[in-house]
Amino acid sequence: MSDSYSDKDVQAEVSELETKSVTAARLFDIRRIIGGLFVVYGVIVTIAGFLASDDEIDKAQGVNINLWTGLGMLVLGLFFLAWLKLRPTAPPPPPSAEEGARE
Repeated sequence: MSDSYSDKDVQAEVSELETKSVTAARLFDIRRIIGGLFVVYGVIVTIAGFLASDDEIDKAQGVNINLWTGLGMLVLGLFFLAWLKLRPTAPPPPPSAEEGARE
């Protein structure tokens, strides 16, 4: 009993795998990971900056370093997420007729 696939079946399976690969590449784009982490940590550090006591601010020579660092992290994280939205990962070009004929 041999399982044989037609060229059409193979091409359909290859195109399905390419689609899954592109989806996975977009999902795990490094800009999404970096942007998301900076936004999450930026929110946490900004909240810590709002809740800082006078003693903590005095330790930092009068600068609310948690607030400024948190806001900077939020801006950087939002920049990465905006970059991802404005310039998404391009899908790979479909194989040309010449490449399909050679294989």
